[in-house]
Amino acid sequence: MCSSLSIDFGVSSPELARALIGASFWVEGVGGRIVETEAYDVLDPASHSYGGRSVRNATMFGPPGRAYVYRSYGLHWCLNFVCREEGHGAGVLIRALEPTDGFDAMQARRGLLEPRLLCAGPGRVAQALGITGAHDGLPLDRAPFELKGPSVVQDVVVGARIGISKAMDVPWRFGLKGSRFVSRSFG
Repeated sequence: MCSSLSIDFGVSSPELARALIGASFWVEGVGGRIVETEAYDVLDPASHSYGGRSVRNATMFGPPGRAYVYRSYGLHWCLNFVCREEGHGAGVLIRALEPTDGFDAMQARRGLLEPRLLCAGPGRVAQALGITGAHDGLPLDRAPFELKGPSVVQDVVVGARIGISKAMDVPWRFGLKGSRFVSRSFG
């Protein structure tokens, strides 16, 4: 068994977003290596927590180490990892995974065979892993989840976040350098 670097959910969202690159994440044994993330914080106008706590975003306010799951545009579930101290309102969106386990389940859920596209984008990640609103608020350190930090420090690239209309230039998107599984290149 290889040792892995620990994941500290008590840090800022950009710190966690960077640290998650190369970590492995599974839902009931289906998943892979995290290759792309985005950070969000209560002081960030693009964040769901920016306007304060609501019924929709309550999970984002902690405790840290929980899944914050929401619907994007009423269509796709999206998965975030809550961080910082309880009450702060910060999290990391899981934008892309390199699939490693449970290909058959992912392909059936997504209705396609191309491995590169199975988990390239936050809606695709949630669909491939079977994430729904029922996962909102669940702790990331127990079933149905399994999360292991990367075994070595990763070569991370940084860029502006995607698919938002506020604070678009904030460089809080992180990716595994050279990964063909990111949702969009870091050019």
